Amino acid sequence: MTRDPSHLLPGDEPVALIDAHGQALDPGRHALPDNEALVTALGALLTARRLNDQAYALVRQGRLAVYPSSHGQEACQVAAAQVLDAGDWLFPTYRDTVAAAVKGVDPVEALSLLKGDWHCGYDPYEHNVAPHATPLATQLPHAVGVAHAARLRGEPTVVMAMCGDGGTSEGDFHEALNFAAVFQAPVVFFIQNNGYAISVPLSRQTAAPSLAHKGIGYGIKGERVDGNDMAALLAVLGAAVERARSGGGPQLVEAHTYRMQAHTNADDATRYRDDAEVAAWVERDPIARLRAYLTGQGLIDDATIAAFTEEAERVATHLRDGLNRDVEPDPADLFAHVYATPTPQLREQAAMVADELSREGSPR
Repeated sequence: MTRDPSHLLPGDEPVALIDAHGQALDPGRHALPDNEALVTALGALLTARRLNDQAYALVRQGRLAVYPSSHGQEACQVAAAQVLDAGDWLFPTYRDTVAAAVKGVDPVEALSLLKGDWHCGYDPYEHNVAPHATPLATQLPHAVGVAHAARLRGEPTVVMAMCGDGGTSEGDFHEALNFAAVFQAPVVFFIQNNGYAISVPLSRQTAAPSLAHKGIGYGIKGERVDGNDMAALLAVLGAAVERARSGGGPQLVEAHTYRMQAHTNADDATRYRDDAEVAAWVERDPIARLRAYLTGQGLIDDATIAAFTEEAERVATHLRDGLNRDVEPDPADLFAHVYATPTPQLREQAAMVADELSREGSPR
């Protein structure tokens, strides 16, 4: 039997509801989100930008080992979490600290792993946020597993599975899509296409018309969205989440955005892209776009921005204070959480370390 794939095809252009100057566009299939959601999103965007900048400063101060900034991609981060219910799950990548924070994770705890700690820093079950995944795309099959389990239990849970454009070149990405499609798992695959996998441009990653087209081969509907348009993101991701929740199965959403800063603090972006390319994206800044729209609609004023800015500074201060606290590591933690019941070899290794520390005069 031949199945008509036309309903799986993404549009010729990414969905956009507000242009770069803050003007509303023809909504087409997706209506503008309600005003309250957009105002809430602007507050979250301003906090997200401040969080990104504060984290980058903490790297330079030696308080973070590394930080993959999402500066310029904050709309994707905020929208991914804002469209989820409390019981839904978020599976982030290493660049999705902001999304985890919007979902409720303390940003200090969210950055524990990037500080160099031995664990992810937070309880994944408290806010239904999986540990940040540094290996590309390895979290995607796990996300599908959680979604499939929820479906088998009859729960209304939806899973937001995030990845970058580089992650779509990994085998885990394709395995996850195939499994999700076959079992109709309630999962939304959300690709933040920022143009580069570290230094490798998208043109060297794929020959597909778009990354959203990659869903077709697995029977998954694809959608493209302007990743710097908060309104469009909330509309497209929100529709995908509700479709999954109502039994419509998985969906693949590709957001077209841009990484304004280097891949991490260890990267020199000037080696593979020029200033003119970066400058062109400054004009498409998601914060300026949404702020212009809300101001033009009379939905915010200077007092609103002042309140949002104050909250952003509060979060930055909390992050700064939290990461400036020195934590004395306990070597025994190396062995405490490897197995529920320690193996003989693990007990032997723990005893050996304890003995060495004792002979060196360590209080432990």
